[in-house]
Amino acid sequence: MSDSRNNLTILQRGEPVLAQVADAVTDIDSEKVKQLIADLKQTVAEANGVGIAAPQVGESLRLFLMCSAPSERYPDAPLLPISVIINPEIHQTSAQQELGWEGCLSVKGKRALIPRYTNIKVSYLDDTGTKHNKTLTGFPARIFQHELDHLDGITFIERLDNESDAIDEQQWRERYMNESA
Repeated sequence: MSDSRNNLTILQRGEPVLAQVADAVTDIDSEKVKQLIADLKQTVAEANGVGIAAPQVGESLRLFLMCSAPSERYPDAPLLPISVIINPEIHQTSAQQELGWEGCLSVKGKRALIPRYTNIKVSYLDDTGTKHNKTLTGFPARIFQHELDHLDGITFIERLDNESDAIDEQQWRERYMNESA
C-alpha cells in the first residue's frame, strides 16, 4: 500500500526563507504553481492547519491557503471552504485590533496572544487568476493577516514584545480548556 502523503516539509522558524519577503507569483498557470497549490492543500490538511503559506514549505512566492475548520488545534474555528490566495494585499484596516491566540505550523508547540485588526479590506487572485476584493472579519481576517505575515518574512513570534510571552501548546490547552469550561 502506498503512502498518499506528499513530500513537502513544513520549515521551522530559523530557516532563511521564512525571514524573506516572498516574490510575486507571475505565472498562475505554470505547472510549478499548480503543483505547489495541490501540495499545500495536502500538507495543510495533514497538519490540521487553518492556513499555510508557500514560504513555509521553502517556496518564496506570494501565495497562501486559508482553510478554516474546527480541529484540535483550533476548536472554535469556523468552517470555511479552502481559498487559494495569490499576490494578496490589504487595502484598509479597522482601527480596532483584538488579541487572539495564534499558533503556527512553522513554530511548533508555541502559542501566543497576538493583536490583529478585526476587519480588513483585501484583494488577491485565486488559482484561476480571478481577482477578488473582500472584507474579512474575525477569525478569517486573523488567518489572512497571519499568512500575509509569512509572505513578508514574519512569524507570529516577531509580533510579540518579548518572545517569552509565548507559551507552550500544553499550557495553552490547559488554559483554553479552563476558559471554555
